[in-house]
Amino acid sequence: MPAARGSRSGPRCRRGCAGSSGVHRVEARAAVLNRAASAPDGPLTVRLSLLDGFMLSCQDQLISMPRTAQRLLAFLGLNDRVQLRSHVAGTLWADTTDQHAVASLRSTLWRLGRSSHVLVEATVESLRLPDWVEVDYWSATARARGILDDGSTVPAGELDDSGLTADLLPDWSDDWVILERERFRQLRLHALDTRCQRLAAAGLLAQAVEAGHVAVACEPLRESANRCLIELHLAEGNRSEALRHYRGYRRVLMDELGLEPSPAMELLVQGLRV
Repeated sequence: MPAARGSRSGPRCRRGCAGSSGVHRVEARAAVLNRAASAPDGPLTVRLSLLDGFMLSCQDQLISMPRTAQRLLAFLGLNDRVQLRSHVAGTLWADTTDQHAVASLRSTLWRLGRSSHVLVEATVESLRLPDWVEVDYWSATARARGILDDGSTVPAGELDDSGLTADLLPDWSDDWVILERERFRQLRLHALDTRCQRLAAAGLLAQAVEAGHVAVACEPLRESANRCLIELHLAEGNRSEALRHYRGYRRVLMDELGLEPSPAMELLVQGLRV
């Protein structure tokens, strides 16, 4: 509701009333959000890509953002829930004072507000991405968890690798990115292993071999993926393929880490000429 005209008759607030002006800015931003959401065709879908690097687009048109804005959007994109402003500021600007961190966040939000797209829902205390911003990381995480879920409805023969072969923001070195990148890496590698095993259990050996190669390509030193692929070659009667893959894995493992394959792996090829 607009402020009453009579409220202008009192002394004007200047720098000392920063909190009040901040509330007014949030209210103005909320009005923009409401107009966007209630538009006849609704707001245009914005796609935020965090896999294989940062990219923001709308209707196949790239949206350019300064680095500070990218970091804020990425942080909100990695956390699919409302985030307190204080937590966001303290994480993104951890090497400065609280006051400077809050000011930096406010400046970044102002820059984002100049975009023709509403990219952040902001209240006095919290921030989140609006519903019309799609994040590839969210869909990839949901897909990986769906594969790992025993009750998953993912068809046994599905070979869609969407999001399961890409690293999260690979060139970023922020601590909060590194931690999430490793967590996601483990999640997707387990999902790829599981998919290969399920295809094999369903008797879809050709598709299982293909899935196994995808898993190995993502992490060549991962023994579980290599072992599954060797088992598949043996199940198909391709002993030479199994032996060739074992030798290649053993060589890479020795060259990279100076390690030998585990006893479980050795047992697989025990009857073969090594």
